[in-house]
Amino acid sequence: MFFDNALSIANGVLYALLALASLFTMRLTKSAASHQLCLQVNAWWRIFPLVTVALLFYPQGLVGLAILISMLAIHELAAHIADSTTPFRFPAMVLALVVIAYCDIYPLLVLFLVLGTGLLCVLFWLSKRDIVLIWALLGITLLCVCTLIRLTRLPLAATTARDWIFFLLVVTAVNDIGQFVFGKWLGRRKIVPTISPNKTWEGLIGGVTLSLVVSLLLGSWLELAAVLPLISSAIILALVGFLGDILFSAAKRFIGIKDFSSLIPGHGGILDRVDSLTMTAPALYVLLSILY
Repeated sequence: MFFDNALSIANGVLYALLALASLFTMRLTKSAASHQLCLQVNAWWRIFPLVTVALLFYPQGLVGLAILISMLAIHELAAHIADSTTPFRFPAMVLALVVIAYCDIYPLLVLFLVLGTGLLCVLFWLSKRDIVLIWALLGITLLCVCTLIRLTRLPLAATTARDWIFFLLVVTAVNDIGQFVFGKWLGRRKIVPTISPNKTWEGLIGGVTLSLVVSLLLGSWLELAAVLPLISSAIILALVGFLGDILFSAAKRFIGIKDFSSLIPGHGGILDRVDSLTMTAPALYVLLSILY
């Protein structure tokens, strides 16, 4: 499946904005903060092409991207299990779950998560909290990537579903970027200083505002929905994306790490990059299920 004119132009604008951001960061002074910003901006040159290819070969490309995210997430989580033998068994233990996830057995996966929650509560009560956290993060991530695939099976035209997924990925990324930039620029009042000291009310408001603007522009350009649904979608995605970020930040603080890995320079690991998406993908699925 090839991009139509509207999505091709939107994709081109996205790369043009990224190029401008790269040029801007190159002109900054060589302070530690500017170096970190450069790394974060340049890392998007690795991420965006993967998304472009996934959508260009939609829906098979999106399935491939979801499987890649799952495998990388499994690898990162296994590395943080205390038992030295478990990291080698962990991928095999979750292989069945991945098969379930990509065989369109979505209700079965949800049932597994419900039953798994009860088991995790028992393990938590037995003070096996590290393994509880690892399995919980795995379940959340699998639910996210399953939802991405499930979005392709909504009663929508293939091009419309693909455009909504593009919308989801862009708004999620813009919200993260907006929170980071506005937080660094205007951030004063911290929201959860004990969990994520860099999260501020100014950053959150900036992320929501930027998400609103992009949602209206992109959603209207792709003719996805009317103004009110686009506004509602932007606010909901921005807020749940923030919650996803906080959830994974709390998990990292409990484990005692800064990043899940060093896979993506300036961002950390794959779980550091998709933390917001773990919440925004299911949220959009619910919204589209209501709309359609």
